[in-house]
Amino acid sequence: MQIDNASEAGQLYVVATPIGNLADFSFRAVEILQQADLIAAEDTRHARLLLQHYGISTQVISLHQHNEEKQAPSLIEKIKNGATVALISDAGTPLLSDPGMPLVKLAREQGVKVSPVPGSCALIAALSVSGLPVIPFSFEGFPPRSTSARKRFFAAREKVAWTWVFYESSHRIQASLDDMLAVLSPERECVIARELTKLHETIIKGPLSSISQQVDNNPNMRKGEFVVIVAGAEAVDEESEQTQQDDEALLAVLLSECSVKTAATLAAKITGHRKKNLYQLALQMTEGK
Repeated sequence: MQIDNASEAGQLYVVATPIGNLADFSFRAVEILQQADLIAAEDTRHARLLLQHYGISTQVISLHQHNEEKQAPSLIEKIKNGATVALISDAGTPLLSDPGMPLVKLAREQGVKVSPVPGSCALIAALSVSGLPVIPFSFEGFPPRSTSARKRFFAAREKVAWTWVFYESSHRIQASLDDMLAVLSPERECVIARELTKLHETIIKGPLSSISQQVDNNPNMRKGEFVVIVAGAEAVDEESEQTQQDDEALLAVLLSECSVKTAATLAAKITGHRKKNLYQLALQMTEGK
């Protein structure tokens, strides 16, 4: 395979790398990195382990969250002068909670050709084995670091109807689960996938309360990189909810003037709803006073 250098300008490749198992690297990805003029890596030390494994000797420079705004213009200039640059992150697909957005954005703005070299992605790998609905789903990145901000983060997603996914680190996974339990139902179904494709790969599924307990009881479950997948909220029948609110409003008026039995009987005649259900609702309303 030859890199496309038909024009005088070079090209930017966004290359996915293995998330654990080094064998999860495509032939095309290896060839792209071998033939590129420059590899921009999130961590050059981490990248060299992969590159040495595949016998890749291409020059590597650092591109991370602290220098990418400064580095991007010079890299684009090199590409415009004919260089082929490959962007990689420490693991998985670049830009998914990894550096690279300023470079890709600037490349697009400057008319530089950008091509993906697809491969491993912890998000997609975890979803594929979760057993939860994946159409639709939303990826939420990493939650905030503080407890109060995390709780707001989870509360904002409490009622979404689709599956949602986030990444979490080993030293915050238990705190995140605790904050989820403070906001979401303990019965909310979720999946934790850790150390995907590695020796100690673990994927557990169940109610949030059970998942949290399993992680809390096993120190090994608090090691590695985590993908957390949360089932969407059950759909609320808005029409039924409104109907009950209307029934409660009617019963409230009737109960101020007559007994539970009489109120239920009159409400059934007025609404056409089942007397038994209205009677139970009336009882609940009087017991709550």
